[in-house]
Amino acid sequence: MAFLLETLRLGLTNLRLRLLRSILTALGIILGVTAVILMVSIGEGKKIAALEQIERLGARNIIIRSVKPPESVQREQGRQQSWQTKYGITRSDLREIEQLLGEDAIIVPAKEVGGQVLREDRKRTSQSYGTTPELLDVAGLSVARGRYLVDDDLANRTKVAVIGHEVARTLFPFSDPIGNTLRIDQQVFNVVGILKPVGLAGGAGAALIGRDLNQDVHIPITTARQLFGDTIIRRGSGNFSASEVQVHEIYFTAHTRERVLVDADLIRRMMEVRHPRMDDVELIIPYELLQNARQEAMTANLVNGTIAAIALLVGGIGIMNIMLATVTERTREIGIRRALGATRKHIIWQFLVESGVISAIGGLIGVVLGILLSAALPRVVPMMPRLPVIGEWFAEAEMPTQLTTWSIAVAFGVATLIGIAFGLYPARIASLKDPVEALRHD
Repeated sequence: MAFLLETLRLGLTNLRLRLLRSILTALGIILGVTAVILMVSIGEGKKIAALEQIERLGARNIIIRSVKPPESVQREQGRQQSWQTKYGITRSDLREIEQLLGEDAIIVPAKEVGGQVLREDRKRTSQSYGTTPELLDVAGLSVARGRYLVDDDLANRTKVAVIGHEVARTLFPFSDPIGNTLRIDQQVFNVVGILKPVGLAGGAGAALIGRDLNQDVHIPITTARQLFGDTIIRRGSGNFSASEVQVHEIYFTAHTRERVLVDADLIRRMMEVRHPRMDDVELIIPYELLQNARQEAMTANLVNGTIAAIALLVGGIGIMNIMLATVTERTREIGIRRALGATRKHIIWQFLVESGVISAIGGLIGVVLGILLSAALPRVVPMMPRLPVIGEWFAEAEMPTQLTTWSIAVAFGVATLIGIAFGLYPARIASLKDPVEALRHD
């Protein structure tokens, strides 16, 4: 024990006497450990953000959605009639799905309506849907203020609307939406509720369902059928289009996660019979996507970690180079120690301690830097577009990070092992030097 403590003291003294060289030698390890922790942290943060967005769609949900087929397919099948296109899920499809899955199944239809949503002089392209009260739970939505649709709204075909967070912010910037009115085309609706913000805007969830839920307006589906029919007319600057879609989306909730893929397969086979080419309908299965996202995230972490680990390898090579130079520089010192009774084992331990201490200290500094940068990135990146001069080079973006204990432990452990491994060869070279020849070295 005394021998090890003395060797450690001697190694630290030698490193302190050559402080600048020691710092530069440790720099490769510092950057390598920092890169490993930071890359894994970014990958883990993106993975968690993506998984959260997918999970918000409901791990037990299956979403069947109408999609507009390409124009070439429409012409080929004779479905295009100059200005109007008919496609997607029909009410007959909805009845078949209800019969297939049973009466106790939770099935929620959504029907897109209207061309524009207007409030005084403010207007926006309609993202309005007729639906049922069950959508609130099935889609994982929450009401911020007011209320959601109720069964009486469907029975009485009332003209009420529940609006998304962004709709409330843009159409009612200076007034309370609750109790006020808005128009969907020419139809006036009373606003009875505002939905809480949903974190799907621009993320994986929005890409899956094809829209930002914060822009939605929800009305009773019975009111939607009565007032708007099945034709949606869009007017824009210099263009005009119309489409006929009976049901835009169907949300189905399986009883258990284990049943999701089984039920999805039943629905897919039924829809393939009714829509042979499946070019105007698609199935979105968040649970299936959740599994794929986890596997992709693991692969991304492995790749990112491997790339960052190359920096550790470079740091190890730097330690070996410096230690070899140190052996040559300290040849006379080695001869004196051998002449005074030091064995080859003592010489090996001396140089191994020095290389190990360099890599361990570099690893600790790298861990601290990696943690600090991982904590700073989510705060700094959103501020980049607001910086003077260089702000215009950056787009609005988020950089979620998630520190993991395993990445810190692995990065530090590998850094220390690399220092020892790459210091072993120089240490052996030092121990094999002939004492007499070493003493003659100038």
